[in-house]
Amino acid sequence: MAGPHLQQPSFLLATLKADCVNKPFVQRCHDLERVIEEFPAKELHGIFPWLVESIFGSLDGIIVGWNLRCLQGKTNPTEYPVALDFLDPSGPMMKLVYKLQAEEYRYDFPVSYLPGPVKASIQEQVLPECSLYHNKVQFPSSGGLGLNLALNPFEYYMFYFAISLITQKNSAVTHHVSPSNSAYFILVDTYLKCFLPTEGSVLPPPYSNPGGAIPSPTPRSPPVPFTSYGMHHTSLLKRHIAHQPSVNADPASQEIWRSETLLQIFVEMWLHHYSLEMYQKMQSPHVKLEVLHYRLSISSKHHGSPAQSSYQALHAYQESFKPTEEHVLVVRLLVKHLHAFSNSLKPEPLSPSAHSHTASPLEEFKRVVIPRFVQEKLYIFLQHCFGHWPLDASFRAVLEMWLSYLQPWRYAPEKPPQSAESLPRSVSDKWAAFIQENLLMYTKLFVGFLNRALRTDLVSPKNALMVFRVAKVFAQPNLAEMILKGEQLFLEPELVIPHRQHRLFMTSTLGGSFFSSWPPTITDASFKVKSHVYSLEGQDFQYKQMFGTEVRNLVLKLAQLICQAQQTAKSISDHSAETTASQSFFSWFRFTPSEMNGSYTGNDLDEIGQDSIKKTDEYLEKALEYLCQIFKLNEAQLTQMMMKCGTAQDENGKKQLPDCIESEDGLILTPLGRYQIINGLRRFEVQYQGDTELQPIRSYENATLVRLLFRLSSALNEREVDSSTAYLLLNSWKSISEIEKHDLPPKEMKHSPLLEGSMAGGLELDDL
Repeated sequence: MAGPHLQQPSFLLATLKADCVNKPFVQRCHDLERVIEEFPAKELHGIFPWLVESIFGSLDGIIVGWNLRCLQGKTNPTEYPVALDFLDPSGPMMKLVYKLQAEEYRYDFPVSYLPGPVKASIQEQVLPECSLYHNKVQFPSSGGLGLNLALNPFEYYMFYFAISLITQKNSAVTHHVSPSNSAYFILVDTYLKCFLPTEGSVLPPPYSNPGGAIPSPTPRSPPVPFTSYGMHHTSLLKRHIAHQPSVNADPASQEIWRSETLLQIFVEMWLHHYSLEMYQKMQSPHVKLEVLHYRLSISSKHHGSPAQSSYQALHAYQESFKPTEEHVLVVRLLVKHLHAFSNSLKPEPLSPSAHSHTASPLEEFKRVVIPRFVQEKLYIFLQHCFGHWPLDASFRAVLEMWLSYLQPWRYAPEKPPQSAESLPRSVSDKWAAFIQENLLMYTKLFVGFLNRALRTDLVSPKNALMVFRVAKVFAQPNLAEMILKGEQLFLEPELVIPHRQHRLFMTSTLGGSFFSSWPPTITDASFKVKSHVYSLEGQDFQYKQMFGTEVRNLVLKLAQLICQAQQTAKSISDHSAETTASQSFFSWFRFTPSEMNGSYTGNDLDEIGQDSIKKTDEYLEKALEYLCQIFKLNEAQLTQMMMKCGTAQDENGKKQLPDCIESEDGLILTPLGRYQIINGLRRFEVQYQGDTELQPIRSYENATLVRLLFRLSSALNEREVDSSTAYLLLNSWKSISEIEKHDLPPKEMKHSPLLEGSMAGGLELDDL
């Protein structure tokens, strides 16, 4: 009987592969649903890896799979609902996952396809802090090559689902796809709502046997010891961090492991990407010392070369990571849902004893989900985007993700009063703790945005909108005051410096398991802020105050650029009006005034219209108003600044020269002058100063006609010149004759060679 059972999965797999070629998509899904229902887990075990890969694509991106990122209801009305139903949390695919989960099957996932930081640390045999990887690394007998993670079916399925957003980003798209309407985006939202519910509890999995439970995995000890980093690093490998509770655990806790696993996988696959320099800065000093000791201890052993391992890790960290706009939109969806999930936490009871008895694991998970699992990696991800994203309008996606994280009150269950809807909503003081514990998210990233805004064309309506959005968010009543309070807490002197280590303040357990032991609660507000800053940036971090002099000067520069951009938009608007009103002879030849004189450089506003020009001016005006509110800018300074920008044009409307400084070699443009030229604020008047008849033919002129007319005029000029020359010559002889008659004596006049020659030629001077 064993023989047929061993061959049947292969026959089933071959049949399903053949159906992929011969049957339509809808029929294949119905057949798969029937197979999942009828076949036992032992036979389904063999087709599970192939099925996951056929749905989400291969890890190398060669196999596209169902291409969920491009699957939409409008373009694929038949396949779209079938795919969503098949992959739904209560659909056939998840039933297969739970059926295999109950049998404790394991599937290998290559370490080489993990995010760069995780892959490099595992290759260096340094255990990542995220408990998702603990007790799962499988080493081959040869040594440090071909590492795999042994994952349970739920982890394996979610690993493939999450990483397909990264690996399939270069797949061909034949039509315009809206990421928010794709099947992948909808599934992310569905999984988050199912496993991280804002109301009620996590739905129990549809077990094959009622009352059954998913057993915890057997602890696996790696054959090669790991160096760990994070809190309690000395005992991290000696204890088993269980993602899944045991069979006898509380039923409520059995649902938390799916929520935690889902969140950890999403965060690790989507956010755990950064450069080598960032990785080195994040490492705590004691970790570097441990790694050094470990390398020295194995340097004389034959099983691995430290230099080779370090080179591999360095290469992995230097791999460039370029998130797509779709990637950022999915992360924003995650951020928004986590805020709603965290804000759905029930109010704490007044009695501490009551709290200890009534708080469920899900409620405790809501309390720590953002600071423990998301904050650190999201901050690094945002820093990467702020520093590497192109200076174009696509940065709007990153901007909105950042602003979504900064405003958890937008996703709170309470609603503002109806009477206050027309007025800006004041930020409640209850969010002061969140702002203080996320101070760098507000201050350092704001400075990063200022540096980006100073390098963009603010005349563009899309760029103006981004400046307006940031200024509007930070100008919310009471927000700037709470940020300032957080900075003051950070800058408070430490009377007693406790023992602290890098990355151990807030919690080294940022990526740790929810069931791990907790550090003691920190009550001092100043210490919390310091721990947040030092845990993300290190002990040697030089903090730049958001309301300090340096940043204030940047804001003043931005205000100046806003004024200049407003002036430019106004000049563009006036120019467009003049162009529309002017009707000249050259308009019959499709010539415009800008083509005739070449004095107008053009802007994207020309293609958008007067309405967008007005909208741009409104954005910039409101942004300037909000910046004045945030930083208490002096009205006199702004008035003087605007007057200075207004003098860029004289009474005739002509622009002055760009800002320059004189040197031995002539005029040299200043940075302000370069900005003025790039944005069309000022320009040099370049004119042709040679022979007007030999100046180059203009682009709006007919070259053949110009050459023909030039030859005609040249011939006429030559003929006229010949006649003029003869006339001038005769007049010259007559003048000389008159001089000789009056001034020369008769003798000399008689023997004059000139007169002799004249007489010999028979020419009478008086006759001329």
